[in-house]
Amino acid sequence: MADSHAPASSDKAGATSPAPAVTRAAAVLDALAASATGRLTLSDLSREVGIPKSSTSNLLLALEEARLISRQGSEFTLGRKLVELGAAYLGRMDEVQEFYRYCEQASVLSRETVRIAMLDGTNVIYLARYEGHPAVRLTSNIGDKMPVSLCAVGKALIARLNWHDIEEMFPDDAELPVLTPKSLRTGAELKAQLKEIREQGFAFEDEESTTGVVCLAVSVPTRGAHGPSLGLSVTALKATYTPEQGSQMVKELQELAHSLGNPMG
Repeated sequence: MADSHAPASSDKAGATSPAPAVTRAAAVLDALAASATGRLTLSDLSREVGIPKSSTSNLLLALEEARLISRQGSEFTLGRKLVELGAAYLGRMDEVQEFYRYCEQASVLSRETVRIAMLDGTNVIYLARYEGHPAVRLTSNIGDKMPVSLCAVGKALIARLNWHDIEEMFPDDAELPVLTPKSLRTGAELKAQLKEIREQGFAFEDEESTTGVVCLAVSVPTRGAHGPSLGLSVTALKATYTPEQGSQMVKELQELAHSLGNPMG
């Protein structure tokens, strides 16, 4: 029987799902991940998921017992079990293992901060980070998301898409997120860069996400029709960066990308 207090203006999470409880549990985890503080109350989560407090309470109890969330007073946070699951996922990705192996022996990248990321809509998710440059500590952590327009690896991945899809995702007048004075601000500016990336085969980010930091990135050739879209990036300090250094970085990034995309090559 429908609950008269449930939100009427939004579609309830799981309403059309073959497994509503699973869909609602995923919605709870997504809401906690998206929260600015990382903490939400029962009332908050009830509104986010679109189900009564009593049902939400039972859902939270099950997630807490599974260690997927943690209770702190009247608030809930993501649980440590998610870290274990994430580590298990990453540990089984051949691409991540090969990424670390290559970076450790590479003549240039072994001394730099290098990351591998996966495309997720209009964001990228960082899957691994090799720390070869102790001075560069300003980059995203594993599991963090970043809008594609703010990072070299995001632009390198988006540039691979069909241009019609890019036009739909980023109309000329689309307003982009801004982090520094050099951040791209419109869809038109982003698409102008994407055309350059397609021509030169790599992306360059010039202090667009962090002042004083530049980044170069390449995409990994897709392995199979439904494989994840992966990209590689290397970060450097603007004060010491040179075009010659950038050329060497791009060369090794492309070698690693070829290795990840063509394991028999």
